[in-house]
Amino acid sequence: MNVSELARKLNIHPKKMLEILPQHGFDIGAKAVKIDDRVANQIMRQWKYIKRKLEEEEKAKKAAELEKEKEMRKQTGQTVGLPDLITVKDFAARMNMPVTKLMSVLMKNGILANQNQNLDYDTVAIVAADLGFTVQKEDGAGAGKEIEEDKTKELENALARGGHKSGRPPVVVVMGHVDHGKTKLLDSIRQTNVVDTESGGITQHIGAYQTVWKDPKTKTERALTFIDTPGHEAFTVMRSRGAKVADLAILVVAADDSVKPQTEEVIQIIKAAKLPFVVAINKIDKETADVQRVKTELSQRDIVTEEWGGNVPMVEISAKQKLNIDKLLDVLLLVADLNADNIQADATIPAVGTIIESHVDRGTGPVATILVQAGTLKKGDPIVVNGEIYGKVRAMKDYTGNLIETAGPSVPAVIIGFKVAPEVGDILDVGRASGAKKIDVRQKYVQQTGAQRQLSSQAKADDNESEEKIKFLNVVIKADVLGSLEAIIGSLENITHAEVGVKIIGKGLGNVTENDISKVEDLGGAILGFHVSPTPMATETIREKNIKFLRFEVIYDLIDWVKQELEKLLDKEKIVTELGNLKVLAIFRTDRGAQTLGGRVESGKVVKDARVRVKRDKEIIGAGIVVKLQTGQSEIKEAPQGTECGLRIESKTKMAEGDILEFYKEEFLVRKMNPGRNS
Repeated sequence: MNVSELARKLNIHPKKMLEILPQHGFDIGAKAVKIDDRVANQIMRQWKYIKRKLEEEEKAKKAAELEKEKEMRKQTGQTVGLPDLITVKDFAARMNMPVTKLMSVLMKNGILANQNQNLDYDTVAIVAADLGFTVQKEDGAGAGKEIEEDKTKELENALARGGHKSGRPPVVVVMGHVDHGKTKLLDSIRQTNVVDTESGGITQHIGAYQTVWKDPKTKTERALTFIDTPGHEAFTVMRSRGAKVADLAILVVAADDSVKPQTEEVIQIIKAAKLPFVVAINKIDKETADVQRVKTELSQRDIVTEEWGGNVPMVEISAKQKLNIDKLLDVLLLVADLNADNIQADATIPAVGTIIESHVDRGTGPVATILVQAGTLKKGDPIVVNGEIYGKVRAMKDYTGNLIETAGPSVPAVIIGFKVAPEVGDILDVGRASGAKKIDVRQKYVQQTGAQRQLSSQAKADDNESEEKIKFLNVVIKADVLGSLEAIIGSLENITHAEVGVKIIGKGLGNVTENDISKVEDLGGAILGFHVSPTPMATETIREKNIKFLRFEVIYDLIDWVKQELEKLLDKEKIVTELGNLKVLAIFRTDRGAQTLGGRVESGKVVKDARVRVKRDKEIIGAGIVVKLQTGQSEIKEAPQGTECGLRIESKTKMAEGDILEFYKEEFLVRKMNPGRNS
C-alpha cells in the first residue's frame, strides 16, 4: 500500500503520519513511499488507540500551558477589573484570552454559556482567580446589562408609538421538557383548529403560525398566534435581547414524568419574562399518569393550581388523543381576556416586529420569519434591522405559504428581500428608515459566520459587486438540554475563517426527527446529535437515504469534528518552486499543441514534467509543460546549468529563437485551520 493512501484512510497528512508512527512501534522510515499491506492493516487497527493517546497528550499539553500561564500571571500580579454583570465575550477581552478558550474553561467548571451570555460577578471572579488573575470589582452594572437595557427600552419605545391601539391576536409560546409532548400539542392544535381544513392545513413550517378557534357556545371566532420554535432556546435568545415576543405561555408537563430539570428551567424563563401562562398536564391517557404528583411537584416550585387556591390554570389533556384541546384553548383565551390591556397594538404605524427564524435558502437567498408586533408591514417597505437597511420587502408569505401584500399585528410572515440574513431576536423597525444607512454587505459578511449570515445572490446583483465565495459546512444540531445546545452553537459561531464557515441549517432539543433529515436531504450536510439519537423512523430513513449522522458525548469532540470537516473544504495551498531558465537556440519541429526545440540552460536546471512560462521581450506570452528532455540521443530527467539540450514542450504558444523559458514545479498541500485564532 502507498503511504499516501494509508494517510488518506487515516485522515492525516503523510509527513505527520510518518513522524507519529515510530513513536508507537511502526518504524517504516521517514522517507518511505510504500508499506507492507500487513503492517498497514496493523496500523489501521491500532490507529484509534494511537489517536486517543495523541489527543490525551495534546490535552495534557494544553493543561500544562494553562497552568504555566496561570503561574506567570500570579508572579507578575496581573489584575482584571470585573463589573456586576459581564458577557462572556467582554470577559475574555478583559483577560486578553480567545473567547473559545474561555468557553472551554467555563465548560470545565460546569458553566455552559455562549459568547453573548451574561455572567454575574461571583462566577467570573472565581474563574478569573482560578486563571491566576487578581480580581478587582468595578462599581456599577456591567456593559452587557446596559446594552440589554438599551435594547429593551428601544423595543418598548417602538411598540409604544401610535394612539390608535386596539386588540390583536395573542401570541402564545409552547414550552416544556423534551418528550413531554410540546410538538404533539402544537400538531393537535394545528390539525383540529385550522379553520380552512380544505386547504390542507399548514403547508410550510415558518417558525410560527396562526389558528382560529371557533367557540362552540358563542360560535365566535378568535385568532391565536403560536410560536413554533425548535425547543425554547430561540425564545431564550429573543428574551435576552430585550424582545418580549409572546403574550402568553403554555407550560407542558407530562403526567407520567412530572417535573424535570428542563421543566424548572422553563418555569424560570416564563417567570423572568413575566408571562401569564397555563399549565397543560399532558399524556393523561397513559396508565402511569399521575396528575396529583404533577400538581404537587409544581406547587413546590410556586406554581399552584387554581383548585388548590393558587392562580395558575391547569388543564389535563392528551395531545395524542386530542383530548381536552378545546378546553385548553378556552382557558388560554380566558387568560388572554384577563390581560387584554397588554395585548394591543396600533396597526396604522410603520411595522415593528421581531425576527423569530432566519436561514439562507439555496434558491431565494436570505429568508426570515418576522412576527409583526405593531403596525403593518407592506410589500416594498424597507427592511430596517438594528438601525440599518437590510433590503426591502420583495415578497411576503403567510403561514400557509400563500403570498400576501400586508402583515398586521401578531401576524407571522416570511420575508424575502434581505441582503444579509438577520439573527434570531433582531428587531425590525420600519419607522427608523429615515436616516438609516444602507447595510455594508461586505463588512457584515466578514463579521458574520454560519447560515444565518450568508450573502444572497440577489444581494450581490443589487450591490453590483462580487463577494468572496465562502464554502459552508451545513449542520443540524440536536442536543438533550438547552445549556449544551447554546454552548455548541456559541462555539461553532466562533469558528471564523475567510474561506470556510459553519452553516447551522437546523437546531433544537430532543431526538433527531424526519424534519431534521429533510433539511440535510435538501441542502446537504450532517446531523450532529449531542446525547441524543434518531427516532426509530428517523434511523431507518438515515440508513435508506445515507444521511450523515454523528452522535457525540463530549462537546470538544463535536467541535473538533466540525473543524476537521472545514479543513477538507479549504482549497489546497499551492507552492511554486522555481527551477531554472533556458534560452531557445533553435526550433526543430512544430506540431499542433507541441514543439520540439533546442536551447541552453542559463541558470538552475530543467526538469522533465516541469511547467514552463514562455517569455518574449521580458513579457510572459504563454505556458506549457516539458514532456520530453534529452541530450544527443539519450533521454534524461534533468539538465543542469550550462547544458545544451533538446526539449519537447506541450503548449498552445508558438515559441521562437531567443525566447526565454522559465521552469517551475507546483505542489498542493492540505491546509489546516489555525488553532490560535479558532479558525
